Amino acid sequence: MSTKHQYSIKRTDSSTQNGSILFWLVSSLITLFLFWAPFQKALFNGNTFDFERPLYSSFIWGSIILFLLSIYLFYNWKFKHTSDLLSLAIWLVPLSFIISLVSAASSYYAVNIMYIQLIYVIFFLLGIYISRSDLGVTILRGALFASGYFVVIFGLFNWFGNKEGIFNVVKWFAGDTSGLGFYRDAVMTDANGVRLTSVFQYANSYAAFLIAFLLCSLYMVVTSKKWFITLVHSFMTVTIIVSFFLTLSRGGLVVLPVVLLLILPFLKPYKQILFIIHLFVSFIVSLLILSKVTTIGIELSQQYTSSLSLQGWSILIVAALISAGISFCIQHYVSGFIEKRLAKFDNKRFSNLIIPLVALVVGTISVVLIFQDTGFTKLLPENIKIRLENINFQQHSVLERGTFYADAIKLYKDYPILGAGGGAWSALYEKYQNNPYVSRQAHNFFLQYLVEVGALGFLILLLVIGATYYFFITKFITNKSETDEFRFVFYILTISLLVHSMIDFDLSYVYLGVLVFLSLGAMVSKIDIGQLNTKWSVVEKYRWIYPSILLVISLIMFFNSAQLLNANTNFRNAVSMAQENKNINEVFVPLNNALTQHPNHPDYASYKVDILLQAYNQTKDERYYSDAVNLVQTARSKEPFNRYLIEKEIYTLTIKEQLSQTLKLVETEISNFPWDISLYEKAISLNFDLGNKARVDKNNTLKDQYWNQAIETYNKIQTKTKQLESLPKEQAQGRAFGLTKNIALTLGQIYYINANYSAAEGFLKFGLADQFDDQNNLQMARWYLASLQKQNKTDQPLYDKLIAKDPKERDEINKLVNATF
Repeated sequence: MSTKHQYSIKRTDSSTQNGSILFWLVSSLITLFLFWAPFQKALFNGNTFDFERPLYSSFIWGSIILFLLSIYLFYNWKFKHTSDLLSLAIWLVPLSFIISLVSAASSYYAVNIMYIQLIYVIFFLLGIYISRSDLGVTILRGALFASGYFVVIFGLFNWFGNKEGIFNVVKWFAGDTSGLGFYRDAVMTDANGVRLTSVFQYANSYAAFLIAFLLCSLYMVVTSKKWFITLVHSFMTVTIIVSFFLTLSRGGLVVLPVVLLLILPFLKPYKQILFIIHLFVSFIVSLLILSKVTTIGIELSQQYTSSLSLQGWSILIVAALISAGISFCIQHYVSGFIEKRLAKFDNKRFSNLIIPLVALVVGTISVVLIFQDTGFTKLLPENIKIRLENINFQQHSVLERGTFYADAIKLYKDYPILGAGGGAWSALYEKYQNNPYVSRQAHNFFLQYLVEVGALGFLILLLVIGATYYFFITKFITNKSETDEFRFVFYILTISLLVHSMIDFDLSYVYLGVLVFLSLGAMVSKIDIGQLNTKWSVVEKYRWIYPSILLVISLIMFFNSAQLLNANTNFRNAVSMAQENKNINEVFVPLNNALTQHPNHPDYASYKVDILLQAYNQTKDERYYSDAVNLVQTARSKEPFNRYLIEKEIYTLTIKEQLSQTLKLVETEISNFPWDISLYEKAISLNFDLGNKARVDKNNTLKDQYWNQAIETYNKIQTKTKQLESLPKEQAQGRAFGLTKNIALTLGQIYYINANYSAAEGFLKFGLADQFDDQNNLQMARWYLASLQKQNKTDQPLYDKLIAKDPKERDEINKLVNATF
């Protein structure tokens, strides 16, 4: 790059000194954050109280960093170059979430995600301004690799059974909230087998993380000129690949070659070949030990033995050292030869595309051969082999994701411009779902983002990310300086995570989102595609305004975040006091403080309502009931789709026997939760009770109206049940939906009272068991046997068992048979 286009900052000696101190302070905080954040469940935004405390802590981190950065920018910010323009444009991202608050389906979710977007902006700015210098790039890159590799090593310690030992290393900053003495679910077992998840507690997102660091490591091996750096990164490639296979992630296996093809064209032909060679060597060495390492990990998950753990570590370390040695020899003795042989192709048009295209063809052929049972898969452990062989477009996870995506589009169509606010999918997905699956994540970052902020916010995100990639790629292609190559690691990291996030909810982990935005900022930190137009000189004149605004934002964010964290602390204290059976007034002190500091928090409000209603049921003091009703209604005004608050409102009406109002509420909520069978149960039960009351009052018209509504509700269940039959056989429907024993008993009673004994019999024998300690079974047995007698039929074995259990049941059955309704 020519001198006239390089970014230069003229400062006084005093400002230089201040900037230097701030530079090192901010750099240190970034490094600490990158080590702290992964062990907070990777800052997963689960949209519940259980996940919020680490998030609120990260908001405080972010506000402190932004405060220091704003002071740093008083001395360093100048509106002269492309990256400075992007430092302004990035604020449109959180602004779009602020705008979407107008139509937010959940105020709680939306505000949390708005703060998360602020965190992303802060790290984007850090990426720009901290990595302006080569020293900054070196620090940032080193912090990313050191923290990332530590996550990998942490995962392997858990795989080899050393979970307590490694947790002792991190618990001083990770905390031990579970009280287990180790990190929960770093290795977990599900229907697919034992899977490595490390800090993420979710194997697929860990696989995305591993893909990013694997390809970054290989790039460092290929480009590094220092032998010890080559050895370190090549040593880690085997540990990463082994970890990658231990996740059992099929999506990761599909995404890896896609990301590889998005990286190789930017490398010179000789580096492409070296990249592929190193990748091939690492994979071969990893596959040779994979079966043994897998077996050892599975055995250790069942019972720990130190000798077996030591054996596992020995195998892995020796393999990694062998791979590192081979990679070192390739770089030291072979790379120069390959570079010379391919030097003539460097400047030829499309030369960078030839090898990736060949790799694509070879890779496709290899995949076909693998699935043709050529014997390759015999090298793999059985659990990984099964996962590989099951990769197809008809498997459950693929079909289910397709359903998520279709449902997200349905949701988007109702909120097309501004979206339904942050967390919209989590709040609204049950209203739009095709079948009763349970997934508070859409498994696609971009679609989830689209439903949150609509077309406007989505376009802003695409423009910011698109501009970042455009400027970086343009600069990288036209001027491949050593400085630019330093930054290519950041491109690899972002493209890996963004591509994988198209099939999973990786960016619901705020830690991974931070890595993406920090790297995006670093990519454009030295992008100076000419001076900005002179008409912007007035902005340069008042350049102090921007750092001042950042300073104000940092202070507001700090105090608000501290308040949210303090509310969380108060709520935790209230729960702890309640579990210790403290007096209700004592519990209400921290609980009320929590609700004052974080009004209408659905979990806080729901918990207080529970206590108030318990107190009302015990004392019949109307003040408790009134407070509970007011709190539910106030909270629901901000959280209209919160299922727990809905249940609380239903209960407040039920205990006052306001059956008509309860039925109206339940029927309204069925449209918002069309696959929640418990709501249908309540609707049918309420219709029965109201109809029965009308029958007692001799109002047969009203009785028939309610009971016909109960039957119509069941018909809706049948219609929706038939919809489920159209699902592909490979796709699970999710939660149970259909006729339940409660519904069967209620409808059986309706038909019996209406003298339709045959229909009554059909319902009353549904799921009937001879376990008469269960009141539902007892009631069904009585009505069922009575319906049989009305038809001159009998079920003698059941009748005998019931009478043997309690002889008085004979009279109960006779009462039903002889009753006049």
